Amino acid sequence: MINKLTGYGNRHRIKYMSEAFSATNAASSGVTLERKTIKILCKRSDRPGLEFLAKWAVSLLATGYLVHLSIGSLWLWPALFVYGTVISLPSYAMSHESAHGTAFRTRWLNELVFWITSLIYMEEPLHRRYTHTNHHTYTWHVDKDSQMPFDTPVTLRVWLLEMSGWALTHFHIITLLRLVRGRYTDVMKWVIPNDEFPRIRRNACVFLGIYMAIGIAIVAGADWLLWYLVIPLFLGRITVAAFGLIQHVEMGENEASIIDSTRSFRTNRLASFLYLNMENHVEHHLYPQVPFYSLPDLHTAVKDQLPEPDSGFWRTNLEALSVAIRRTLGRNTKAWSIRQAPHMISEGGFEKVSVRSMK
Repeated sequence: MINKLTGYGNRHRIKYMSEAFSATNAASSGVTLERKTIKILCKRSDRPGLEFLAKWAVSLLATGYLVHLSIGSLWLWPALFVYGTVISLPSYAMSHESAHGTAFRTRWLNELVFWITSLIYMEEPLHRRYTHTNHHTYTWHVDKDSQMPFDTPVTLRVWLLEMSGWALTHFHIITLLRLVRGRYTDVMKWVIPNDEFPRIRRNACVFLGIYMAIGIAIVAGADWLLWYLVIPLFLGRITVAAFGLIQHVEMGENEASIIDSTRSFRTNRLASFLYLNMENHVEHHLYPQVPFYSLPDLHTAVKDQLPEPDSGFWRTNLEALSVAIRRTLGRNTKAWSIRQAPHMISEGGFEKVSVRSMK
């Protein structure tokens, strides 16, 4: 059987296609919570989101001032990277949260923040919402999940392409141009309702117009846009890729259980703030209706039913890199300290399972 989107047939997909499918969530994973607890955790409020926006604004001013102080010195590029991370990671995380409609209780506020953060993140908001809904319904299922950003299993080449931020940037640029031209892919036609395409195309045209205006302004002499917006955004995508990669890397494809396909990990308070608590990623996929500010409480509520989160952002990323290098060299790929699907462990060669659907 040939995978029509990836071009690869594999035993995992054959098994998947032969079984009845149910949406990937808490029910499919065998995780349970009392309805009363779920109702409390799902309660929405504007206040946490507004507090986050205020703290984010202060963080941008502080790190932007570091860029200002470092101009003309060797500290400029590190300052740009830090400032870029503070722009990019929260815009990615808030765009994701507002795509779920859980960032704010007030709908117009949620949609306004969704639109602005999606503009920063460089993905038309409705395309992001529908493809991400699909990602939750078919989490890490080959031929079904429209948000599989990298090939599996991950080799060193795949890891470098992903971690550079280029794969994500290329996907966003190509997708925007396709939407502007009305050249919709089969994946888009599958996950997005037909009556939404005119609105999506208009949004994409507005986005492209804004990006072109920024480019023209820079050419006309507005260098500050280059140093305080464009370069930091592209540098910050490295951090976005690092957080995004470990959500599913080395986990199992075509699994009904979120526990088998998704990873949570520990991190520090600063990273948790910038990432909107999304290090609790298994928990988020189990109950995607729970807002970001309740994810720590959700973690506490279900932790006895889940494996321990992996040991940390840096350690998880370094171990994923180690596995990718050993796989490329034909060595044993068993991970030492992070969760890993059994079929990702090999001694020598490996079978390709899928190529990325985000292309």
